[in-house]
Amino acid sequence: MHVTHLTLANFRNYERAEVELAPGPVLFVGRNGQGKTNLVEAVGYAGSASSHRVSNDQALVRFGTEQAVIRMRVQHEERSVLVEVELNRGAPNRAQVNRQPVKLRDLPRTFASVLFAPEDLALVRGDPGGRRAFLDGLVVQRSPRYAGIIADYDRVVRQRNSLLKSARASRLAPDSLTTLDVWDDRLVDLGTQLMLARAALVADLGPHVDAAYRAVAGDDHATRLSLRLSIDADVDDDAAPLDKGQEQSVDDDRGTAESIAERFRVRLATLRRNELDRAVTLVGPHRDDLVLELNGLPARGYASHGESWSYALSLKLGSAAVLRVDSVAGDPVLILDDVFAELDEGRRERLADAVGDYEQVLITAAVGADVPKRLAATRIGIAAGAVVESS
Repeated sequence: MHVTHLTLANFRNYERAEVELAPGPVLFVGRNGQGKTNLVEAVGYAGSASSHRVSNDQALVRFGTEQAVIRMRVQHEERSVLVEVELNRGAPNRAQVNRQPVKLRDLPRTFASVLFAPEDLALVRGDPGGRRAFLDGLVVQRSPRYAGIIADYDRVVRQRNSLLKSARASRLAPDSLTTLDVWDDRLVDLGTQLMLARAALVADLGPHVDAAYRAVAGDDHATRLSLRLSIDADVDDDAAPLDKGQEQSVDDDRGTAESIAERFRVRLATLRRNELDRAVTLVGPHRDDLVLELNGLPARGYASHGESWSYALSLKLGSAAVLRVDSVAGDPVLILDDVFAELDEGRRERLADAVGDYEQVLITAAVGADVPKRLAATRIGIAAGAVVESS
């Protein structure tokens, strides 16, 4: 799979842009602040309906305008697909595939990409919320039906929290508690499905991340990925340290749907009083964490800056490898945003080796010399929101 043409209208700093893209590595080069990242951000958005930089889509619409459009032609073998996304300030966003309306959450069915940017360092050093979002995004790319499950689960948590607040205000009215039991059933059902999907993903992702780390860093630092489930531990703070032994493996018989659902229900019953006091749902996938270890220690807090950078990059390279195995549409488009400036020469060359066989790799750099020449065969210059040269 690769992008052959990208059109932008009023997206970020682009009033209008038309970019022809070739298979293989494509380098966008220009000074900082000119719009290189905006181009690859648009490509990533067209496959995920989300930005890696902002949570509010309004920031993507060019200042002073009411609508932005991303139009992208994607090629897979002999099949060409047109993906269009319309971002509106005063109306819901819309999407089309081959001129037929589709739900935004269904875009991953058509186009897959994996983007690495400097912000992804937070996957290793940041709070659990970012790691949960990373897992859920990849779960949806593997199986887009989970977008609906995740949306339903989030809605149940909000409704349950609202009910907990009402129950606290009414001093635990019996009818409130009866309704809470109904929401508990939905929470357990949807939450169990999501935990199982995440666990299966972590099991598949781990070997690819380990191979990517060794390929990029040139060292074997024994990476390990696991899940910490809130149904098995007291979780009082998203930023709390991770306790050894709280991780859950899908190879364990405790990783079955029946076991997870039963432990979920027991944990909800145990925490019922605390939840009523605090008016918040304290257990479920929205409180879990992805544990990243390096040489047997938590990467968060122990890994150096270089190790953290390599680990975050490996998570994205591992994601691309998982999608490559799962997808019937070929390789995902791999996007490397401002990566090479952070790497020494050895890591640059090893990264070039690691991504060299992907069908298309989009790269941004402020200094073209930072990128190995074999990844700069197609070079596109960007300045002030315009394509100024292409070779």
